[in-house]
Amino acid sequence: MIYITQLIYIIDGQEDVFHQFEDIAIPIILKYNGRLTLRIRPDENSIIEKNIEKPYEIHLVEFDTQQDFDNFKKDEERKNFLHLKEKSIKSSFLIQGIKL
Repeated sequence: MIYITQLIYIIDGQEDVFHQFEDIAIPIILKYNGRLTLRIRPDENSIIEKNIEKPYEIHLVEFDTQQDFDNFKKDEERKNFLHLKEKSIKSSFLIQGIKL
């Protein structure tokens, strides 16, 4: 099992475009033995301390294997809509780990 944490930063005014991409990408996770276990949209009141910019969203996702995650990234349907991601996401940080 592998675990992915993603911090997502949106271009101001492109939230609707981002949501369009997510509406397509999130269901595709299931095709590759993945699960979106947590999706958070933090606000200033939920942050105790920070030394980075507050992300628009935080995603926690798990895949059964590295190959499943790699196959998800190569999915043709998802690739057809990457222009929505590129138009809406300023930057993102992807942190990959394993359960200890």
